[in-house]
Amino acid sequence: MSRLKYLGKRLLMSIPVLWLGTSLTWFIIYQGPINPAAYVLSQSQTQDPEKVEAAETQLGLNQPPLEHYVDWMSSLFMLDLGQTWLLYPGSNVNALIMDFLPRTVWLGFWSVLIAVFVGVPLGFYAGLRSNTLADYLASVSGIVWRAMPNFWLAVILLAVLVNSETLFGFDWDSFLIPLPSGVTGNPQLGYMEGKPWALFTEPGHTLAAIKKILPAAIVLGSASMGNEMRIGRTAVLETKNEKYIDLARAKGVSDRMIVWKHVLRNALVPLVPIITSEAFLLIGGSVLVESVFGIQGIGFLFFKAAIQGDLPLVGTLMFVFIVLMLTINIAQDFLYTIIDPRVGYGEN
Repeated sequence: MSRLKYLGKRLLMSIPVLWLGTSLTWFIIYQGPINPAAYVLSQSQTQDPEKVEAAETQLGLNQPPLEHYVDWMSSLFMLDLGQTWLLYPGSNVNALIMDFLPRTVWLGFWSVLIAVFVGVPLGFYAGLRSNTLADYLASVSGIVWRAMPNFWLAVILLAVLVNSETLFGFDWDSFLIPLPSGVTGNPQLGYMEGKPWALFTEPGHTLAAIKKILPAAIVLGSASMGNEMRIGRTAVLETKNEKYIDLARAKGVSDRMIVWKHVLRNALVPLVPIITSEAFLLIGGSVLVESVFGIQGIGFLFFKAAIQGDLPLVGTLMFVFIVLMLTINIAQDFLYTIIDPRVGYGEN
């Protein structure tokens, strides 16, 4: 089948996954042992039975389960995500997500970029120069980066940056691009609201937003960077020993052409699922990193909703996470069709 049909098939296959994941979320939250309305009101110190009944009516819990399930699913897929109960009482969830999500996307984008453009080249470099000092240094560095917990590295890096003037002789907050709000806090992305092209037309604001998110992105991408370095080295070593590489060399193909056209491109194939699976981890890891660096992203919002017992908001955010993960899966399939021409042309 053609690549377009292959991607269309993958897109259709994601629909039952989205339905099943969302259905399980509804069942756990609304059909579990905890009454969401009573639990939410107990968290706000309100025990009035009339208010509990009113909350149940507002949440639709007095409806038959099937009717409530259909209404809840219809609202989600129509992007009518309701309102919060505890964190921001009465606030529209759509508005909250539009406010919090860009910060997590900004953090995740730079985390993945750092991991890919640092980890993968170092892994390839180590694989091409196996059993040399460069290989040993890169391999040990990858193991160390992979082993360091995100929350520990976040605290250490935060302490170093706060005391940068004492340690290195310059103040991180004012270095190159001033950051009046300090190391922690939200990246100021409001300048792009309604005009995404401002990312390129207003370089001063963009560089300030990058500097603000950079420490958190380094921490969040560190584990992925070490993992991709290790997997990239292994992939290059395996590809170098393939018979078609020996055949190309015997035909007189230059070493440079062998490396760029055959070794590196084929070594990227096993890295695609590794990179996209690391993106899944970034969604969970962002909860800790956003908390340490004071970034109010979607991970931070989910963490606070779960801790404070805002179960309706937890269910809505689970739907958002499922959509994000399916989007990453589809992006993975798209990358496969670009890197490996054989994908999409099979009979099955």
